[in-house]
Amino acid sequence: MLVRFRSLLTQWTSVVPVIALVLLAFTWGRDLPGAVVALVTVVLAGAVLAAVHHAEVIAHRVGEPFGSLVLAVAVTIIEVALIVTLMADGGDKSSTLARDTVFAAVMITCNGIVGVCLLVASLRHGLAVFNAEGTGAALATVATLATLSLVFPTFTTSKPGPEFSTAQLTFAALASLVLYGLFVTTQTMRHRDYFLPITRQGKVIDVDDHADAPSARTTRISLGLLAVALVGVVGLAKGVSPTIESGVEAAGMPAAVVGVIIALLVLLPETIAALRAARRDRVQTSLNLALGSAMASIGLTIPAVALASVWLSGPLVLGLGSTHMVLLALTVVVSALTVVPGRATPLQGGVHLVLFAAYLELAINP
Repeated sequence: MLVRFRSLLTQWTSVVPVIALVLLAFTWGRDLPGAVVALVTVVLAGAVLAAVHHAEVIAHRVGEPFGSLVLAVAVTIIEVALIVTLMADGGDKSSTLARDTVFAAVMITCNGIVGVCLLVASLRHGLAVFNAEGTGAALATVATLATLSLVFPTFTTSKPGPEFSTAQLTFAALASLVLYGLFVTTQTMRHRDYFLPITRQGKVIDVDDHADAPSARTTRISLGLLAVALVGVVGLAKGVSPTIESGVEAAGMPAAVVGVIIALLVLLPETIAALRAARRDRVQTSLNLALGSAMASIGLTIPAVALASVWLSGPLVLGLGSTHMVLLALTVVVSALTVVPGRATPLQGGVHLVLFAAYLELAINP
């Protein structure tokens, strides 16, 4: 019975990404009626679950932290492509799209995903344990990237408004790529053990002994299906965005709420994967996913929009407002205090979730 169930699960996670891609092809760029939106939403949820399954297969084969890196980078690359496409279609009204999306990703990952994972792990296992050295390095990189890309444009004077000049934007793009490259090298090569899960006694867990690793063929199939599922997730999320936008407008909420909802949908695969890792007491894997996604979002989005700005018309607003800068600064301080001990209680998880709730509240009521 168990073997039959696993076979059914494997077939289901193989079929749904293909269905999502086919549905995306038929709905892309079209106004969708309510019944089709409901169908798209169901398939979108299935594609998210399929993406998580295939990401876990890959992670089991290649081990940590490579598995977390694969999912974070795959989602971010597709997300960046979506941002550039929307900017190309949106004109001046999309001038803040990159900033809003990147900031939403940082808040969702650093407060939402981190908070719920710490809360789940500490409630389930008594204490959430992770490697402070690796997590601290990831947090420092995220904080530096966010400050360079989202805070400095508000205070520069070479160009009016919260924008970079061409030279400043080029520097920010190159700095983002260099920092992200250095972090990936540190995470996967020289200090890989800093990013592996640890036991209560501080011993590094280098292998998962609960099941045999999948074959190379199975891993390659999962890698392809992961890419298909993620394309489906991001594309279908864009497809339902007009309906979401209409609902947000009808409710009298700011247009920025649409970006938050889309970001939540796009980051669902990482959220579910991180939660599963936290339930298995692999909090370091959860933090790798969360902070790695925030880092990839900034480190890949800023260079992409910098390159796209060569042919895109209209301004590129990257600087945050004062309220969001305070929220970002508070997030960095609280995250540092969470990371330093290398262990967390439900209190730390709750603090991060309150910060995330504050971000959502300010998005709805600025």
